[in-house]
Amino acid sequence: MALFDRDRREENPRTRRLYALWELIYTFVDFGAAAAFLVGSVLFLYESQQTLATWCFIVGSALFAFKPTIRTVRDLKLASMGDVEDLEREGRRD
Repeated sequence: MALFDRDRREENPRTRRLYALWELIYTFVDFGAAAAFLVGSVLFLYESQQTLATWCFIVGSALFAFKPTIRTVRDLKLASMGDVEDLEREGRRD
């Protein structure tokens, strides 16, 4: 199996639980980013709230930037739970 093989998540109950947990975290980050942008957009309607609106956009952007990190950490953790010999064989093929 390759490092980022999506089938690794189905190897056993432990990998399924881990995958589900990381997907939940990913979804919360997604909702948080969307909420920050929505609130920021509304706040921009009021001139007195533009600084707060700007911070909402910065937070939303940071959350969106964090999403690839979540997926990479999840896939590395799943890979570490897999068969090390499979990973070694895949590494030699490249």
